[in-house]
Amino acid sequence: MSGLVLHNYFRSSTSYRVRIALKLKGLDYAYVAHHLRHGGQRAPEFLAVNPQGLVPALVLEDGTMLSQSLAICEYLDEVHPEPPLLPADPHGRARVRMISQMIGCDIHPVNNLRVLNMLRSRFGADDAAVAEWFRHWVDATFEPLEAILTSDGKAGRYSHGDSVTLADLCLVAQVANNGRFGVDMSRYPTIGRIYEACMEIPAFVEAAPGRQPDAE
Repeated sequence: MSGLVLHNYFRSSTSYRVRIALKLKGLDYAYVAHHLRHGGQRAPEFLAVNPQGLVPALVLEDGTMLSQSLAICEYLDEVHPEPPLLPADPHGRARVRMISQMIGCDIHPVNNLRVLNMLRSRFGADDAAVAEWFRHWVDATFEPLEAILTSDGKAGRYSHGDSVTLADLCLVAQVANNGRFGVDMSRYPTIGRIYEACMEIPAFVEAAPGRQPDAE
């Protein structure tokens, strides 16, 4: 299989981030689905691609495999700089990375599927308890993120000014995930406004979970 190959899952928020980046950059890629709920990420053929057994994994034209969505997005931004996903100034880049990591490092690791499955299998959590866990960790970061976006004067139409950045990729993917667990987004009007602005951009819509070939 030649060209870029994206190993992903339609509902994975980290995969969604990378799909948006690829669409924004106008890059064609082959879509390879791994059904996380059916254990596709543990299949030997996928572990041969990414020994960590996590999506997304992007295989480059030369066969190099990249994993971790933020690293993939920054690689794409360096190799295909237009449109940029990071601001030109150091303070702006740091702020965009801060927002991205608030979502990518503080919410996602405790709310991804393998953690939620462990809550069920090891600790006997039912669906209601799992959803409560999910909402707790979203709220723990969305409350301060809403305050930052509302008060620091750096947000514009999007999370950082009036151009889409990596922060928006993370924000949109997280909000999409929130809908499955009943997160009360009315508490976060600025985040909601930015999400709606992003969803007017074709790349965000085309990369959305429900638009993917493996969507259920």
